[in-house]
Amino acid sequence: MENEIRVLQVGCGKMSKYTMRYVYEHGGKIVGAVDIDESLIGKDIASVIDCEKKGIVIEPLKKLEDLLITSKADIAIVTTMSLLNDVKDVLMTCAKVGVNAITTCEEAFFASNSNTKDFNDIDALAKTTGCTICGSGYQDFAWGNLVATLAGCSHKITKIKGSSSYNVEDYGIALAKAHGAGLSLEQFDKEVASYDRISQQEREAMINKGTFAPSYMWNVVGWLADKLNLEITSMDQKCVPITHEKDIESKTLNMTIKAGEATGMSAIVTANTKEGITIEAQCIGKVYAPEDIDTNVWTVEGEPSTTVTINNPDTVALTCANIVNRIPDVIKAAPGFIATSQMGELTYKTKDLHEYLGK
Repeated sequence: MENEIRVLQVGCGKMSKYTMRYVYEHGGKIVGAVDIDESLIGKDIASVIDCEKKGIVIEPLKKLEDLLITSKADIAIVTTMSLLNDVKDVLMTCAKVGVNAITTCEEAFFASNSNTKDFNDIDALAKTTGCTICGSGYQDFAWGNLVATLAGCSHKITKIKGSSSYNVEDYGIALAKAHGAGLSLEQFDKEVASYDRISQQEREAMINKGTFAPSYMWNVVGWLADKLNLEITSMDQKCVPITHEKDIESKTLNMTIKAGEATGMSAIVTANTKEGITIEAQCIGKVYAPEDIDTNVWTVEGEPSTTVTINNPDTVALTCANIVNRIPDVIKAAPGFIATSQMGELTYKTKDLHEYLGK
């Protein structure tokens, strides 16, 4: 089809199995794919999607810039790492050649409040070349637009409180390690928790330098405040290790997490606003025990008070569907590093993706 949206996939792991299939099923076209995994390089993307051959071979990451140009990609989907400094080079490459990019990188969801340096670098380059860089995924729906909709039917709000849990096994080794899974409590305290025992001034200095390590909810709270036109006056973050009374096997980490060691963490972010509304958001990421399930619970306290609970959300599929549904919004957005809080509501796409671009 002549008007197909042309997509280049960056990262061919667990998430790309869905993002690439969803692109095809929404009338788009994968025009290239890259990865760093030698076992994937040289294979047709069909080996990831589990379908008939597509004629698109997975190339090494070093070929990204050339592929972006020669494939005439409209947008890149980046499904790799969780922190902005880990995906900065890829996003800068996209920005350099003027190709839009959307990423599952959790910090990229609202990176301006956690890594000012890298955000500004990417934002400036994207504005120069006229493309849009954006972070989206599960949080766009479950921790963002869902909450904003609850707020929209409230008369008065005093507090917004949320908690979401997910199995780090579903997202790969980088995410599991970022949650401290497999660390002893002493290691967790040194490598994770200690970074939050700082003053607000120290944290602001780290944010400006790009050395702050935000939990996922740090960026979500910033996104919510932006979406709801709230002015944050102070924010705090606390990361606490989660343990289990029995040993747990982690296939992602390829290890046995001993009883009493960290299976992951709970991160709580609290923000106060000029408008008097407190936002308290908690994310619980861990290697699951057999009895654990994903949950997503948000309460808007005030008049009236309303709670929404979602049990067993398919977070991986929701993340990928969210990414693909956002593609037209990203392509139409203003140049720069733009948060989805500035792109309007998330909507289901009943037509092929290119039909939402307008004339």
